[in-house]
Amino acid sequence: MSRAFTTLSPRSPDTKMFIDTHCHLDAEEFGDTQADIVREAHAVGVKHIIVPSVARANFDIVRALCGQYPGCAPAYGIHPMYTDTAMPNDLLVLREFLQQYRPIAVGEIGMDFFIKHYDQARQEFFFVEQLKLAREFDLPVLLHIRKATDTILKNLRQHKVKGGIAHAFNGSRQQADEFIKLGFKLGFGGAMTYPRATKLRDLATTLPLESIVLETDAPDIPPDFLARGEPNKPEYIARIAQTLAELRHTTTEIIEQATTHNALSVLS
Repeated sequence: MSRAFTTLSPRSPDTKMFIDTHCHLDAEEFGDTQADIVREAHAVGVKHIIVPSVARANFDIVRALCGQYPGCAPAYGIHPMYTDTAMPNDLLVLREFLQQYRPIAVGEIGMDFFIKHYDQARQEFFFVEQLKLAREFDLPVLLHIRKATDTILKNLRQHKVKGGIAHAFNGSRQQADEFIKLGFKLGFGGAMTYPRATKLRDLATTLPLESIVLETDAPDIPPDFLARGEPNKPEYIARIAQTLAELRHTTTEIIEQATTHNALSVLS
C-alpha cells in the first residue's frame, strides 16, 4: 500500500519546479531513451512527470518506469480508445493495481467521440466503472475528452470523484467552469502555443490561473516551436509556460509557481 515512489514532493520557494501532468513515457516513439528524457527534463526544472497508462497491457510497464526514474509518478487506467479490446476482467486487474500500488491518479480514462465507429455504450461503461474505482480509493482522475465533454460532465455529476485534471482541455468557457466546480484543473500544453488556436489561447488567457496545470502529452501534441515530426518531450514544459506567461502578460516564474501549486493541490 506504500505510495512512497509516487508522492509528489512540495515545491521549495527558492527552487524552480515544473510538473508535466501528462506524459506517455512508455511510448514507442521514445524507444529506450527514457533516462535521457527524464534527465533533460530535470535539467530545465521539470522535476515531476505524471505517466498515465492506457490499457491493462501497459500497467506493469508504467509502474516499472516510474519506479526506475526519479520524479515520475504513475496513473493506471483504461483509455477510451482501448475500450474496444478491453475486457471486464481488466477492471479487476485495475482494482488490484490501485489497491496494491496506490498510484497518483486513475487515468487515462474518459470518452472519445472523435474516432471513427466508436462504441459510446462501451466507452461509457468503462468510464463509469473507473470513476467508481476512483471513488473507492479516493483518487483523482486524468480525463481524456474529445467531442464528448457534455457526456463526461454528466457522468462526473452522477459519479462524483475528488477531482482531477481535464487533460488537453479544448471545451467552451461554460464547460471549463463546470469542470472547475467539480474540483478539476484544466490541462494546457503544446496546442496552446499555436497562434491560430485562438479559442484555446483565449481560454488560457482568461481562465482563473488557479484552474490551470501544464502538460505535454508527450510524445503527442508537439508545440509550435518544434520541427515537423519531432516528438514532444517533458523538457518543453518550460517553453510552454513561457507562452502562457506571454498570453497572460505575466512572468514565467509566476506561471511556474501557480501551475505547480495547482498540480500539487489536485494530485497530492
